[in-house]
This record gives sequence, structure tokens and C-alpha cells, in this order.
Amino acid sequence: MTEILTAGEREELLPDLDARGWRADPARDAIRKIWKFRSFSEAWGFMSRAALAAEKLNHHPEWKNVYNVVDVTLTTHSCGGLSALDVKLAERLDKIAGGTVEVQRDHSEPALCLCQVRHG
Repeated sequence: MTEILTAGEREELLPDLDARGWRADPARDAIRKIWKFRSFSEAWGFMSRAALAAEKLNHHPEWKNVYNVVDVTLTTHSCGGLSALDVKLAERLDKIAGGTVEVQRDHSEPALCLCQVRHG
């Protein structure tokens, strides 16, 4: 059975994820990241590759997509919180997204897609 990360594991693993834009969800034991790609096609390509990675791990994200924005939350439902599976999937998603995509670090602000930005 998958187990929740210990306090020591969190101290070791979460700062690196935070530095890459993963933020703690204040409402539950989860992490969240918002990517803003250059286009819908790039966002969809990321989601397709991410789906294959998630399937290989048998660990599936909660996500939503609006045009070029992909908003991902990771938690392990079977143990009720963050686990090593979430860390592993977060690392894989970061590699899939690459380094040229914009990351929205402030989750208190709405994640506006290009259509919303262009048309106010």
C-alpha cells in the first residue's frame, strides 16, 4: 500500500518541487501546478504525453485544461494525501513540459488562457 510522505520526506522533497512551481493546496494534502503553453496544440501534446506517463505509474492526476492552460493537482487518493507517487509524477510532468513553458506560481490569481488575455 502507498503511504503518505513523512515529515522528513516532505522536508527533503517538497522544496525542490516548490522551486519548480508546485504549490501546496491549502485545502488538502495535495500539490498543484499551472502551466501556460503557447497554444492549445502544445497544451494538448503535453496532456497526451502526461497521460501516458501517468498510466505507466498507474497514478492519475486531477487536471483541467482551458485552451493553452493546464492546471494539475496531485494527491494519492488511496492513502488520503501526498505520497512518493505524487513526487514521481510531478517530476515526470516537469520533464515532459520542458523549460520553455510559462508557470503560474501565484495560485490565488485566476489562470487566464490566451483567449481571455486577448479579449479581456
